[in-house]
Amino acid sequence: MERTVQKLTGVSEVNVNLATEKMTVTFDEPQISLEEIQEAVEKAGFRAVSETVTKTMKIEGMTCAACAKAVERVSRKLEGVSEANVNLTTEKLNINFDESKVTVADICAAVEKAGYKAIVETRTKVLKIEGMTCAACAKAVERVSRKLEGVTEANVNLATEKLVISYEPTQIKVSDIKKAVEKAGYKAVDDEVTVDSDKESKEKEIKALWKRFIISAIFTVPLLYISMGHMMGAPLPMFLDPMENPLNFALLQLILTMPVVIAGRRFYTVGMKTLMKGSPNMDSLIAIGTGAAVVYGLFAIYKIIGGDASYAMHLYFESAAVIIALITLGKYLESVSKGKTSEAIKKLMGLQPKTALIIRDGKEVEISIDEVEVGDIILVKPGEKIPVDGEVVEGITSVDESMLTGESIPVEKNIGDPVIGASINKNGSIKYRATKVGKDTALAQIIKLVEDAQGSKAPIAKLADVISGYFVPIVMALAIISGLAWYLIGGVSATFALTIFISVLVIACPCALGLATPTAIMVGTGKGAENGVLIKSGTALETAHQIQTIVFDKTGTITEGKPKVTDIITVEGVSENELLQFAASAEKGSEHPLGEAIVREAEDKGIEFKKGDSFHAIPGHGIEVTIEGKNILAGNRKLMIEKNISLDNFESTSDQLAHEGKTPMYIAIDNRIAGIIAVADTVKENSRRAIEILHNMGIKVAMITGDNRRTAQAIAKQVNIDIVLAEVLPEDKANEVKKLQAEGKKVAMVGDGINDAPALAQADIGIAIGSGTDVAMESADIVLMRSDLLDVPTAIQLSKKTIKNIKENLFWAFGYNTLGIPIAMGVLHIFGGPLLDPMIAGAAMSLSSVSVLTNALRLKRFKPVQ
Repeated sequence: MERTVQKLTGVSEVNVNLATEKMTVTFDEPQISLEEIQEAVEKAGFRAVSETVTKTMKIEGMTCAACAKAVERVSRKLEGVSEANVNLTTEKLNINFDESKVTVADICAAVEKAGYKAIVETRTKVLKIEGMTCAACAKAVERVSRKLEGVTEANVNLATEKLVISYEPTQIKVSDIKKAVEKAGYKAVDDEVTVDSDKESKEKEIKALWKRFIISAIFTVPLLYISMGHMMGAPLPMFLDPMENPLNFALLQLILTMPVVIAGRRFYTVGMKTLMKGSPNMDSLIAIGTGAAVVYGLFAIYKIIGGDASYAMHLYFESAAVIIALITLGKYLESVSKGKTSEAIKKLMGLQPKTALIIRDGKEVEISIDEVEVGDIILVKPGEKIPVDGEVVEGITSVDESMLTGESIPVEKNIGDPVIGASINKNGSIKYRATKVGKDTALAQIIKLVEDAQGSKAPIAKLADVISGYFVPIVMALAIISGLAWYLIGGVSATFALTIFISVLVIACPCALGLATPTAIMVGTGKGAENGVLIKSGTALETAHQIQTIVFDKTGTITEGKPKVTDIITVEGVSENELLQFAASAEKGSEHPLGEAIVREAEDKGIEFKKGDSFHAIPGHGIEVTIEGKNILAGNRKLMIEKNISLDNFESTSDQLAHEGKTPMYIAIDNRIAGIIAVADTVKENSRRAIEILHNMGIKVAMITGDNRRTAQAIAKQVNIDIVLAEVLPEDKANEVKKLQAEGKKVAMVGDGINDAPALAQADIGIAIGSGTDVAMESADIVLMRSDLLDVPTAIQLSKKTIKNIKENLFWAFGYNTLGIPIAMGVLHIFGGPLLDPMIAGAAMSLSSVSVLTNALRLKRFKPVQ
């Protein structure tokens, strides 16, 4: 294939990597197109597909839902972009695109053209470079660093011997950068902690907003006193009396207003820029409204200078200042609240330790977490956090995994047991081998799942999204129409019409619409993660509350998935321990699950095993072993009949055990029945309680299993299952789910194994339990970190509460705008009611956004089902 592509005119270089199944082609676009290369590859019998990448970009300059819609619109218009979603709460754009058709620079340029700024999320790291001797060395380090995929900037200071590097953490790790520098013949070591630019910019923004509000308030309070105080009988000095000195009165108000306008200049720069680009936003409304008030005030001063003192009573400077001050306060409170919505993800990110103590050449070496590699042996002392995922190779301890799974009881860990990064080692020193590092660890996967969910959109948000796109232009049109209607048709003064115009512009709040859904999804998914319930998307979060039937896989989901000894029944003269000792000793070499359960029971009871001779497995029947000269038979009824052993009255006991879903194993010693050991896959502790809660929620519960109907019915009876689907082959599980869906029901499937993956994908909501396989978790919409079925009703309750919260937010946002805008237009005044003051309109608008955020934060009180 390489040869075929190399022959094409315009192609200068071709490299095929068989391991990654990727081909890199350098070609001259005027001479040959990408489509022609793909055609040539297809002729050679292969298929070439352009690789798409997903990037997360920080968007600066957005203030409301109209802004988010504008960014989405311009991004989606670009050729090669398959998907673009903006989360107003996090101010991030998730974009999926074909790098061969569009570049990051093209996306940034398109966003900038729309009046915003797109920045690829980066971190900055300072590394000390050892081994540099001259400027050529510094240049070489810069060159190799810049070549790395994911590195946005690299600068070396030869005097301080430091490399300042900006990189995308999703694309590259610090350890990769260090390796590249080492390959070039130098050594890179940590110099200082990584800068979290996102957190820094957020804190900077909050401080700047507070500073702007304080400046606005300092000048607005005296301005309000001067402009309104005299109406309430408050004393004013003679030189400011509007009757005696109207010009002084007006000029001082202008002087006090200008610092407020300058402090709120961002409303004007952003608002007018987006207006000129044809995508007006909330800032445009504020800029036009307050700008009109200031311009009218300047016109009034001109009239006063001309001798018309009556205009001193119609200055609008205080309205402009109060609106800017109140909206700045609203923006400050909004930023603080936004920070609280993403607390869950910050908590998760803060769990991972910064360093790890590894054993290298027999010595303990402390290294950065980024440098840990698969296969490293890590030492963890009592009370310390486990740095990355791995497997214990030395020592015994108990580990607190509650921060990841929500399970409060520490888990015992022995040699061979897995450990999860960020969990806490409680009481023993252990050494373990790293098996997953960086973005592959359980914690990194959880963070990614939560981030993806918080960046996704729920179907319920679609209406708000559509309205947001047209909201600002409609409001501007309504403001102009209502102002002109009152002036031209209503015959009112220009001042009255201006009040209407400003009030309509200022009261409208697209922010509340834009924040209604993402804030609730962020808090909801974050709260889920805190309780070990990982919801993968906004769609899954919304669908979960509509579930009518839940299908549980039996083995490993409702039951433990590990057979246990439940009953030991013996003949007279044989004790339970004696029967167990002979059976366990006989089964010691067996790999049959029932035999393993008997051996485990003997081990748990501390029973000593006897040495067995001449082990003989009888397929489909059982085993025959000689122990201390005695012939031992262990197996099913068929084995006993075949060996002509009388079962006495054990047959009725055996039938009763089978009816209870247990598997009876007959034990005979020297051709005489000695007893029965019953083994069963026991029901999990909370299965019955979880199913009872689901019934109380009005949800029907089904159980699916490959077991025979009698065993299935016995388990179903124990936990109160409504529908039993027995003797179902693994490949038919998805069809059973399909049949339930055909009845018009919304179906959820709960499973843990590879054979559950098709059914999890088929269901409206697939729920994988945490002890399950990676394949099951990949196919699922919701992942439960623990194996506790009580987390199933928790997930559904969380979905119900979050959707209720979103509906409340949308109701408030729509209701506020639906009522507020007509009142601002003067509808009440037509029927003799009051006219809305622009200052009150500004306060109401700020309150609208803050109330939506505050309502979303109520979800933090959510408690899991217990």
